Amino acid sequence: MSFLTLLEAAADLTAIGKMGAGIGAGIAAIGAGIGIGNIGKGAVESVARQPEASGDIRTNMILVAAFVEGVALFAIVVCLLIAVA
Repeated sequence: MSFLTLLEAAADLTAIGKMGAGIGAGIAAIGAGIGIGNIGKGAVESVARQPEASGDIRTNMILVAAFVEGVALFAIVVCLLIAVA
């Protein structure tokens, strides 16, 4: 009797899919945080080496950080859409 219960529970994979979507959203947020941290670290080191190029470095840093944030937001939205469906 318990074997049939396990088979019925395994047949309904929506809970596992929702859990995977939540884990995926968390991994996307963590990855974006690490990426933006590395961008900031590189920008600070670059400005320390060449202070006269700080304006260009700052502009490029903000642009790349926006791209990373956009990709992370896209990944989180996809994961949330999977969780709702």
